[in-house]
Amino acid sequence: QVQLVESGGGLVQPGGSLRLSCTASTTIFSRYAMGWYRQAPGKQRELVATFHQYAEFVKGRFTISRDNAKNTMYLQMNNLKPEDTAVYYCNAALQLTTLWGQGTQVTVSS
Repeated sequence: QVQLVESGGGLVQPGGSLRLSCTASTTIFSRYAMGWYRQAPGKQRELVATFHQYAEFVKGRFTISRDNAKNTMYLQMNNLKPEDTAVYYCNAALQLTTLWGQGTQVTVSS
């Protein structure tokens, strides 16, 4: 299926952890460059991580990985902070084509 589906978001306390998943079709997953973005209320969507780089604000806390056999990309998020609260989106890009998932909400609050 030609689509991206995120899961794993939820409510967590500061310092806690979550693992996000993004599953795509075999065609998309094998041919497109994959990555994670996020968007907080009132803010622009920003890059979180790709397999080439991490955003400065997540270095040392988040880890991007993938399982090709499962057509799934992961984002392990540790030591979460309130400012990490946002909708997290899976992204897939191939030349001029960019695909987005529907997003999964991550809320970090005490």
